[in-house]
Amino acid sequence: MSDLEIVVRGRARGKYSPERGAVDLAVHLEGPDKASVYAEAVRLHSDITRALARLESAGAVSRWTAESVRVYSYRPYSDHGERRDPVYNTRLRIDAEFVDFEKLSEFLDEWSSVEGVVVGGVDWDVTEESRRDHERELRREAVEDAIAKAQAYSDAVGRGPVTAVLLSDPEMSDHVPSTGGRMFAAAVPGAPAPSLELRADDIEIRVAVDARFRAE
Repeated sequence: MSDLEIVVRGRARGKYSPERGAVDLAVHLEGPDKASVYAEAVRLHSDITRALARLESAGAVSRWTAESVRVYSYRPYSDHGERRDPVYNTRLRIDAEFVDFEKLSEFLDEWSSVEGVVVGGVDWDVTEESRRDHERELRREAVEDAIAKAQAYSDAVGRGPVTAVLLSDPEMSDHVPSTGGRMFAAAVPGAPAPSLELRADDIEIRVAVDARFRAE
């Protein structure tokens, strides 16, 4: 009797608490005078970046960038279809990665209420070092899953123990981030206004492995 070849895909996944939150925000102002709109946007942008620099020095922010500038204009139409005077826009983008989620909530609480500040969202993730550690353990679990599947097939047809002859990465390892923190305002006792509290979903990491076995 010839050896039986068995090909399976092993899978493993795990959920982990987020360790960093990347904020996408921008300064976006518009008005009838190009120079004044730009100047006000730069002033507001400087205030935000100074605040981020202080948070970085305190260890609450791991990194931040401010490298996107867009200056443009458009001419809106009146209700009667007539072109109006130009409206000038300045948009300055800022990205910041927080590792202190309490400071992140305070930062958004403060700046999201400022006219001209647009918060695009928060992306949650684990650190790169943690991801490598998690994926290493999940790959081991995926191989164990593949072995169990292959042995079950072998047992089903009356064959013996399986022996792995090939393991390959199907390039299907992926990271499924949360759809974003669940943001809600909660009244704080003694506070004059609600404050923002962020609660992020766990980060799910998935790993798969293709495996080929032989069974006598």
